[in-house]
Amino acid sequence: MKNKRILKSDQETKDFAKELAKKLLDDKNPDQPVVIALTGDLGAGKTTFTQGFAKALGVKKRILSPTFLIMKRFTLPKDVGFKNLYHIDAYRISKEDLEELEFKKALSNPNIIVIEWADRVKAVLPKGTIWLRFKHGSTENERQITINRR
Repeated sequence: MKNKRILKSDQETKDFAKELAKKLLDDKNPDQPVVIALTGDLGAGKTTFTQGFAKALGVKKRILSPTFLIMKRFTLPKDVGFKNLYHIDAYRISKEDLEELEFKKALSNPNIIVIEWADRVKAVLPKGTIWLRFKHGSTENERQITINRR
């Protein structure tokens, strides 16, 4: 799966995230985790995407970049079919650090894991990870997102 989207505002980014969340829930395998790897420059829309994605899954808490916390876990509503949403910021960590954060345990359950700066820990991400590359567009609010599953 490879696809490219041009989004012209933060709201379009959140709407795209909602669309992807709905597709994942429609196609879900309740025994498998889903990993979404976000890459791209600072301010390119990774956290904005995650905010829209989490809201679409029923997360009521405010989603902020977990830069200083590294990882946050949100329990998902039972009707979603996944247990938790993990939001990880890999900007300041290595793949070894990710393993210490019980990443493998999160992968052993039906969770959704969204990783910002995922290119820094790509060696430990499973096959089938959904990769989203965020780039600044031609205007201040425009974003280009390339979707690739590998």
